[in-house]
Amino acid sequence: MKAAYITRTGPPEVIIYGDLPAPTLKPNQCLVKVAAVDMNPIDVYWRAGMVPAKIQFPFILGRDLAGTVVEAGTSAKKFKPGDRVWATNMGFADRTGTFAEWVAVEEEWLHPIPDNVRDEEVVAVSLVGVTSHLGLQQHAQLRRGDVLFVNGGSGGVGSCVVQMAKIMGATVITTAGSQAKADLCHELGADHVINYKTENVTQQVSQLAPNGVNVWWETLREPDFQKTVPLLALRGRMIVMAGRDATPEFPVGPFYVKNCSLHGFAMFNASAEEIRGAAEEINRWLAQGQLRARIDRILPLSDAAKAHHLQESSTVHKSGALSGKIVLSV
Repeated sequence: MKAAYITRTGPPEVIIYGDLPAPTLKPNQCLVKVAAVDMNPIDVYWRAGMVPAKIQFPFILGRDLAGTVVEAGTSAKKFKPGDRVWATNMGFADRTGTFAEWVAVEEEWLHPIPDNVRDEEVVAVSLVGVTSHLGLQQHAQLRRGDVLFVNGGSGGVGSCVVQMAKIMGATVITTAGSQAKADLCHELGADHVINYKTENVTQQVSQLAPNGVNVWWETLREPDFQKTVPLLALRGRMIVMAGRDATPEFPVGPFYVKNCSLHGFAMFNASAEEIRGAAEEINRWLAQGQLRARIDRILPLSDAAKAHHLQESSTVHKSGALSGKIVLSV
């Protein structure tokens, strides 16, 4: 089968698009004919060797997939050949990556795709959607009427946070770096959009949320807690999900006297059961048109190295080259 894989970590040029043996199906697995996969920042970190990880080579890249079941293992009972499915949190903890024509997936990690949802749409919201859902509901415990702030409302995670927070009944404040991205944030449901290139974000948030922000979703890799903590409301909750090497100063006093809480959150720690609960709501919102995928471009799987170049430029080097997800067709 064709696959995009690496035999060592390094720059995007180490990615090989070539032939690997097709997977052997285990009793608890389903063999999926992959139709679409996507890019995530974590893909860049693993391929580049930027995070400590035990990788068995050849290593197939990719975290998410959408496709069709072609064979079910003897103990797999939930899905049958012909069922359209999606999965996320692959390529981790002995689960194979997804950048391949065929992937054998443990049935517990698979979710059905609604009939009226395209493969490209569901794969584009898979990891970022589950991340947003678990962060908002399980960790931040977002409540109707809360004020939520998220940096970068047009990005992969940011766009899902904006949409889900509105579905859950929050008032949403976000940032954008251009008028076009600000317009998009409004289309996604944001109540207030601050242009961080022309406006003072701290001053604007203070004016828009005079009683403080209930949930602050931090997407920046180098957060400035000195500025953000004073903007939290009493019992404010802050989600931190980026910045592996960041060591910012933290204003302990202003934080604890307001009974605030800080939640470090990495989606790859979620269990299959936790993800299933999020997937059910994501499927419903996609089918009802309440949740929209943010796709920047669609490339063939053979362009996996190009996709990694684009993602690395946008994520690591902060080029702002992407406004949404890169989806690769298989």
